[in-house]
Amino acid sequence: MISLDRRSLLAAGALGAAMLTAPRLAFARAATNRRLLFVIQRGAADGLSTVAPIGDPAFTPLRGVLAADFSRAQKLDATFALHPALAETGKLYAAKQALFLHAVASPYRDRSHFDGQNVLETGGAQAYALKDGWMNRLLGLLPPEESRALAVAVTVPTALRGTHPVASYAASNLPQASDDLLQRVGMLYSADPQLHPLWQEALQTRAMAGDAGSGPGAAATGTLAASLMAGPQGARVAMIETGGWDTHTGQRGRLAVQLKGLDAMLAAFRTGMGAEWADTLVVVATEFGRTAAINGTGGTDHGTAAAAMLLGGTVAGGRMVTDWPGLAPPQLYENRDLRPTRSLDAAIAGAVAAHFGLDPARTMRTLFPGDNAKPAEGLIVS
Repeated sequence: MISLDRRSLLAAGALGAAMLTAPRLAFARAATNRRLLFVIQRGAADGLSTVAPIGDPAFTPLRGVLAADFSRAQKLDATFALHPALAETGKLYAAKQALFLHAVASPYRDRSHFDGQNVLETGGAQAYALKDGWMNRLLGLLPPEESRALAVAVTVPTALRGTHPVASYAASNLPQASDDLLQRVGMLYSADPQLHPLWQEALQTRAMAGDAGSGPGAAATGTLAASLMAGPQGARVAMIETGGWDTHTGQRGRLAVQLKGLDAMLAAFRTGMGAEWADTLVVVATEFGRTAAINGTGGTDHGTAAAAMLLGGTVAGGRMVTDWPGLAPPQLYENRDLRPTRSLDAAIAGAVAAHFGLDPARTMRTLFPGDNAKPAEGLIVS
């Protein structure tokens, strides 16, 4: 078991109630001054409405009402703008402590959440080809005497599962209902004049209280993560799970809430890390992106290429990293999706290797054996 000092235990206890509504967490520890936090966006976050290619002529016609938010958004360069809900993340970008990757994807090319998340977390070429996760294998590349892991979650996420031991802690044995389940229940109640308004009121109350990845619970999660990672005895490798990114309907409002929560969580984590933020790398990624065009219910459907974020004191930030394929019809993947032009696995492997001072080729082979891409270079300050 990992030994936590009294201050960390008190901090964890004070914030434990927030875990009922905040994203679930998982932590691992290794003997190094560098820290790694991986945030997974479960549900396929829409990269085109997170980091929007406003300079692409096809963007606004494809996106319709979803493009409206970017009339007042922070411009990252001549082509891209950041969603207004990511205000604190935008400040990190301006301080050259954040960069955004676009048109990236894992080797997975279908559109199943479960399969896509499995490929992302295991690093395999296809779903369920590997049994352990890339974060667990990373522990084997770090000093072994202190590479035991701790998961604060109902179950240990796939990315942390493997031969290296993982202790677990769950703040609640009652997992939250998924957004998909809530939508199905809402459809059942939609024609009932008594139950429908009550259900809508309940959903509004839930959103105000801070759902997974959003609201005050998300900020508390960032603070909790920092309290368990900062200091000489803090965890060195961590994972946060966020949900609610599957925006098939009413995306404009829903995504804004999700991104605001993510922004608050990252800002709270950065504040909580204090001076140790200088030795920290945060990776934010999702299993796949969403369709280029808006659908008939104001949302987007499952896509392919997505956007990812690298943040932290070791990041060579203040820039976009992409081989932009364009959104004109001939440029789309299967006539519907943003085309992948860069390997997400290679970006993570290259960043993690440079961050921890590991051999890039070995790191790529170990973490992502299902991807033959060359590990990315230049993402971390040398």
